[in-house]
Amino acid sequence: MTLRVTLYTRPGCHLCEQAVADLERLRRRHPHTLEEIDIGVDPELSSRYGERIPVLLVNGRQYAAPLPSTVLERALAEAEMDADVP
Repeated sequence: MTLRVTLYTRPGCHLCEQAVADLERLRRRHPHTLEEIDIGVDPELSSRYGERIPVLLVNGRQYAAPLPSTVLERALAEAEMDADVP
């Protein structure tokens, strides 16, 4: 099973770049597809997320910055467990 993961970002955000790198590293252990969304192209998203980026959305749950790799791994593992529950 491959999870669908959305990461709300902004260009030049070093926390966003780190989250993308960490998610890439975690992909082998926790298979997922990553969709990056630049909040700067949508005023509503920019207003909603503002300075909280990066924001990870996985399996209906949101995780806001900071997103250390431990938080990312826990989010992916929880989503996998949720998906396995009938």
